[in-house]
Amino acid sequence: MHRRHLIALAAVAASAAALPAAAQSSEIRIAHVYSKTGPLEAYGKQTQVGLMMGLEYATGGTMMVNGKKIVVIEKDDQGKPDLGKSQLAAAYADDKAALAIGPSSSGVALAMLPVAEEYKKILIVEPAVADSITGDKWNKYIFRTGRNSSQDAISNAVALDKEGTSIATLAQDYAFGRDGVKAFKDAIKKAKVVHEEYLPQNTTDFTAGAQRLIDKLKDQPGRKIIWIVWAGAGNPFKIADLDLKRYNIEVATGGNILPAMASYKQFPGMEGATYYYFGIPKNPVNEAMVAAHYKQFKAPPDFFTAGGFTAAMAAVTALKKTGGDTNTNKLISAMEGMSFDTPKGTMTFRKEDHQALQSMYHFRIKNDPAFAWGVPELVREIKASEMDVPIRNKR
Repeated sequence: MHRRHLIALAAVAASAAALPAAAQSSEIRIAHVYSKTGPLEAYGKQTQVGLMMGLEYATGGTMMVNGKKIVVIEKDDQGKPDLGKSQLAAAYADDKAALAIGPSSSGVALAMLPVAEEYKKILIVEPAVADSITGDKWNKYIFRTGRNSSQDAISNAVALDKEGTSIATLAQDYAFGRDGVKAFKDAIKKAKVVHEEYLPQNTTDFTAGAQRLIDKLKDQPGRKIIWIVWAGAGNPFKIADLDLKRYNIEVATGGNILPAMASYKQFPGMEGATYYYFGIPKNPVNEAMVAAHYKQFKAPPDFFTAGGFTAAMAAVTALKKTGGDTNTNKLISAMEGMSFDTPKGTMTFRKEDHQALQSMYHFRIKNDPAFAWGVPELVREIKASEMDVPIRNKR
């Protein structure tokens, strides 16, 4: 009697478990874990807009692959590593997400990597940048469509690495800032880095840090540059208020979101390298994204919109290759070495570390009164083949 009771219970449990599975077989569930709120909220919202636009574009407006409907599950990590970790685990375990995309913060991404490995599910990292994500903290379930710190650094070095140049760096004191500066120093061959300044992520008063930077640079011969790598709140360009021109000190930086680039207007001629600016790439995917964004928002797409769109293109390209099959091993096989179209042109996932190899753009800032931000005019496209991006993983 007892045995029959157990068998009956097991049958009930099996049929209950089969119900959601049947419903899910006609769906492809994708979790998007990002900073819906928190210090990187502006970045997260852009990524979400780009992701949804990209999924629409990649599926020809159907939101389906091979007859299966794409369902996007949103999770807010608030920029907190522990929360991001638990949100991703819930997405895989409870929401039955086949794969996940995100997050906005490098610190959150590093906390999430072991979760993807534990659940044996793919995480497409977008836009978190720290090298360690596809470096020593990497595992085979991680693919990154976003650029990494090395790509940022190597492309900025192209713009700044000249003989007789002294560079001091200003960065936030966490993975994004420290990895960014390390990669930049590794890429510098001719100039010399004379000082590294790290400040808390939420810094608003840059006076003390700026004074230390000035003290290290003011007596250096030749060209003197403060290279800024910063994300989220705070305006590090306030250091210009300390009359840097008096010491012939220049400011340089990479790209950013359009509101942050309003402060670039005071630095016409400033050079650097950027991941994306809507007016630079010339290809059908970028044209489609720009047109769709103007239609919906009466404004151009921004830095992280392109990233979300790119992650969507990667996911749908992979799913089309597997015929809509969400088996993790089949997806990994499809994605390793896979090339896919993006608003920046073709990207390719490097087989060794799953980092998307991509172009970057050397720019010079123009103060155009027609725009509320400093306009990055293209000096030249730095192609993926020109950048020797180190393989830093543990394979």
